[in-house]
Amino acid sequence: DSTKKSIPAEVHAQIGKAHVMLHYYSPAVRNRTIWGGLVTYGEVWVTGAHRATNFETDHALVFGDTVLEPGKYALFTIPGKKSWQFIINKKWDQHLVDEYDAKDDVLRLTIKPKKDKHFERLTYAITEVNQKKGILTMNWEKLKIEIPFAIQ
Repeated sequence: DSTKKSIPAEVHAQIGKAHVMLHYYSPAVRNRTIWGGLVTYGEVWVTGAHRATNFETDHALVFGDTVLEPGKYALFTIPGKKSWQFIINKKWDQHLVDEYDAKDDVLRLTIKPKKDKHFERLTYAITEVNQKKGILTMNWEKLKIEIPFAIQ
């Protein structure tokens, strides 16, 4: 399906008592330079295509030292060569980064990208570590980021 443009995708997970969901648009590599090319280093990215990636939870989650209350949010990143900023913003319904404003950020974490096998399409996964912990993973091209979280 790499000939198709960015396609809508959704991922759901039940981690203990929390239901966590992501809705995003999944672009394909299609022989393009992704990191430092299509996705510019040092700039806010919707971490998908077309619209901000939506992140929704029905229970409070803890990312690092920050408690994320139940609700619907937008997920952004600022990719870098050696580290990324992972951002959750309270304004969930946004077109690309046109409406993004850092004053609406409720969470920012610094994360290290890792090398991985090739993923033609941007793909998210939410995996259960145990009844109280999970990992949000994004893979694209030959890179992945992992963001651990806990159920409050």
